[in-house]
Amino acid sequence: MLVHGSVVGGRSTWSGQLPLGGRFELLIVDRPGFPPNPPVDRVDFEQDADLVAGLLRPGDHVVGHSYGGVISLLACALRPELVRSLTVIEPPATRIALTTREVAEFAAGGAELYASGQIDDPETFLRRFLAAVGSAFDPPSPLPPELEQGARALVVERGPWEADIPLEALAAAPFPKLVVSGAHHSAFDAICDALERKLDAERVVLTGYGHTVQRHPGFNAALADFVDRVVAAS
Repeated sequence: MLVHGSVVGGRSTWSGQLPLGGRFELLIVDRPGFPPNPPVDRVDFEQDADLVAGLLRPGDHVVGHSYGGVISLLACALRPELVRSLTVIEPPATRIALTTREVAEFAAGGAELYASGQIDDPETFLRRFLAAVGSAFDPPSPLPPELEQGARALVVERGPWEADIPLEALAAAPFPKLVVSGAHHSAFDAICDALERKLDAERVVLTGYGHTVQRHPGFNAALADFVDRVVAAS
């Protein structure tokens, strides 16, 4: 099960993982508010975690990118008995590492961005957001329809700095965990360090692709190796 993050939906986020469909059954989730679904008035990680938890089937391997990583952490804590493994890619779960200065500044910067009131111009808001998360993506102007819908979903998104991740419950859950990062942003590095330590998770670092680590040429092999080892061990 592949859970996308902010701005772009499942088909765009996970296009590079389609070749894995030759080995695994892929469920690419398109969350509410993202094409082909209609726009929504509010995007909330708790509501989407309930949705993802409701889609889980016994033995699923869950993979979440960014905001989708926050959702995946929460969803797997809700239904741990259904989960075979969990992989998260740079989830902005800032509350788990707020004692780190860079993470505290990152969370404060996100809250400031949303408090700025500049939500009537989705394109400008999107560009400021991309800069904040360390993305090199330069969206076309004007935004194409799908990207504009994603930007409007971003505007009404509940900030991930509000997410309380149930670390003790996740650490106690028997399924293996993998944390993937790109070594491009000190706040994401610190969050992933904390997840690795507190969840006794495996860690993979793939550099050169910024926040879109899943586009790294080595990502599919790393993910498939993790899943194969989990299956063999069980």
